[in-house]
Amino acid sequence: MDLAAQATIRMAIVGNPNVGKTTLFNALVRGSSRVTNHPGSTANAVEGECRHSTKTLRVTDLPGTYSLQLDLPEADLCRLHLQQEEAPEVLCCVIDAMGLGRNLKLLAEVLAMRIPLVVVVTKTEEAKLRGQRIDIAALEEYLGVPVVEAAHKSMVRKLDPVSLLEKARVAHFNAEDPQAFRHWRTELQARVSLPVNPRRAKLRRQRDDRLDRVFTHPVIGVVIFSVAMSLIFGSVFWLAQTPMEWIDGFFGVVAQSLSARMDQGPVHDLLVDGVIGGVSGTLVFLPQILMLFFLVSLLEETGYLARAAFVADRWLRPFGLPGHAFVPLLSSHACAIPAIMSTRLIPDRRDRIATILVAPFLSCSARLPVYILLVGILFPGDPILAGCTFVGCYLLGAFAAVASAGLVRVLLVPGASMPMVMDLPPYRIPSVPEAARIAMERGWSFLTRAGSVILLICILLWWMSSYPATPESSNVVALRSASQIQVDPALAAEITAQADALALRESAAASYAGQMGKWMEPVLAPVGADWQLSVAVMASFAAREVFVSSLNVLLGVSEDVEDQTTLERVRSSTRDDGSPLLPLSSAGGLLVFYVLAMQCMPTLAVTRREAGGIRWALLQFGWMTLWAWVLGTLTRSMLLWFGVA
Repeated sequence: MDLAAQATIRMAIVGNPNVGKTTLFNALVRGSSRVTNHPGSTANAVEGECRHSTKTLRVTDLPGTYSLQLDLPEADLCRLHLQQEEAPEVLCCVIDAMGLGRNLKLLAEVLAMRIPLVVVVTKTEEAKLRGQRIDIAALEEYLGVPVVEAAHKSMVRKLDPVSLLEKARVAHFNAEDPQAFRHWRTELQARVSLPVNPRRAKLRRQRDDRLDRVFTHPVIGVVIFSVAMSLIFGSVFWLAQTPMEWIDGFFGVVAQSLSARMDQGPVHDLLVDGVIGGVSGTLVFLPQILMLFFLVSLLEETGYLARAAFVADRWLRPFGLPGHAFVPLLSSHACAIPAIMSTRLIPDRRDRIATILVAPFLSCSARLPVYILLVGILFPGDPILAGCTFVGCYLLGAFAAVASAGLVRVLLVPGASMPMVMDLPPYRIPSVPEAARIAMERGWSFLTRAGSVILLICILLWWMSSYPATPESSNVVALRSASQIQVDPALAAEITAQADALALRESAAASYAGQMGKWMEPVLAPVGADWQLSVAVMASFAAREVFVSSLNVLLGVSEDVEDQTTLERVRSSTRDDGSPLLPLSSAGGLLVFYVLAMQCMPTLAVTRREAGGIRWALLQFGWMTLWAWVLGTLTRSMLLWFGVA
């Protein structure tokens, strides 16, 4: 096949789980797929394109698999892709120097396919630290195809797609029967795997073993994990405070500048109260979200989170969840949708159903703005208690998930779970640039949501809270008359501000949104919500983070509060009876409600598709809502009983 004469070339990237395929894919197509230290994060084949001169390269990142012959979803997908009518014309097989022997089964299978192939060897620097050096030249000679070394992630990202295409060659491989393969594998490892600094490698392994005994201890490991998360969340509240004030101040200046240049009217109110007021209420929490992902990524880069997964497996198994479920559950902390999709790689359907149903209990990034707002009201100026409360939210979600999984496995899909097999990466110094890159990717994803779903809901809520227009009440008219006859200018301005606030509240209460909120208020009142908070809760069903933006739109940005931060604005707002909008008891009840509630319509749609029926989605929604309402009500009742108003 003459690749040089083709305008479009199809390439597929294959390899074992967690060898660096997705990093290579992102480098070739300048994509942004998430890379994780745990196998099973890529549930589908991801496609992308890159152009160079007159050629177009279509790259497919196939899911990680240990062999094409396995009876698993990822192996089936790889086989179908490689055997289809429009099969790839070039293969790139990524192998891991840390576990060379484990990679050779799949490598032998792709060598035998007689497709032009190039091999990329990753993690060679880490292998040297473990006392093993891969002789790249000897490996290339033995395989008969080009071999490219990528010692670390930065080298993977510098690989040129054109050079990979030009190097690809067809291998002459004749070791397909089991006995010939064993001989080939033994000889290959003997030729290319060379010892290096065996004494230093032994000391490093001994050090790692000592650390593993501590970090994977069934009790001490849990304590260490809880302390580490508490410190991270406390740091998030402390370090992100100043950038939050900058963002809030920036949007305040924009709103004031726009108000000064526009006449009062519906368009002015839409832009200032609906768009700027709503979107700023969510974007103000961007620094904390970036800081959280940055610190967690640093922790992941050290190799510690893999140990946490090992500890978690001991706690998951008594509740009927397999070790395979850890990856989807861990992914749920970013977003439940890709987490549910990644359950396709769980071999047993019963395990898969149980994981799908409980995955949304784990706190996703969309909940962070809600947590930050409510925790900030509960513990203003106390980052330590705020951080501990944040950890409590994550632990409560995890407890609800495993408890629900136990019920699902006993009542709905009984049976034993499969054992978990997992490679522990070496301990290493984290890469600050890599952690920053991951945080920026997550931050950008958050911004794109804010620019689409949140913006649309803010505009819709502004319209619903502004119409139908109602005349001002006699109380408002009386206040305005009193301000006009007042001699003291300061007192007149204060009375005018009271009239504006009362008019805004009465208008919102009579609006479509107010009517909807009052209809739902009896249901959500035990949790601590009035009609305004009820509207925000219902709006957040489309996207959880809309809760904060909805409050900003409903409360408006009147002149007396336009210089306040979002937290101060919500904290100083009142209900119809003059009591605080979010007293501590209501903040606590709503916080527990949002930890447990299914406030995400897209997740329900994915559950229906992946679980194979709407009954599973309805069960998930009903069960999570019941948990959220009952425990949210109990939390508020307990706080009131202890005298916390």
